[in-house]
Amino acid sequence: MASASGGQQRFDRELDARGLSCPPPSFNTKKSGESLGQGEGIKVVATDRGAVSFFESLVRQTDLQLISWHQDAGEYVFYLLKP
Repeated sequence: MASASGGQQRFDRELDARGLSCPPPSFNTKKSGESLGQGEGIKVVATDRGAVSFFESLVRQTDLQLISWHQDAGEYVFYLLKP
């Protein structure tokens, strides 16, 4: 279950897309998101700077919601939820 705990998001699945150039990270997220149940979430960690625009596009094309994202030490961390 997606929830906030101590200022950090906790999600049901995590996808490691580090080292991959977009669009594969967003395609992999879309595929993983299709298998999520209602109310479940996924955390995605990517290193491609283009991931931000790809994920913004992804949420417009799917039923996933982008809860939040941040950049930390060259990594982009996205939290998505299937409503």
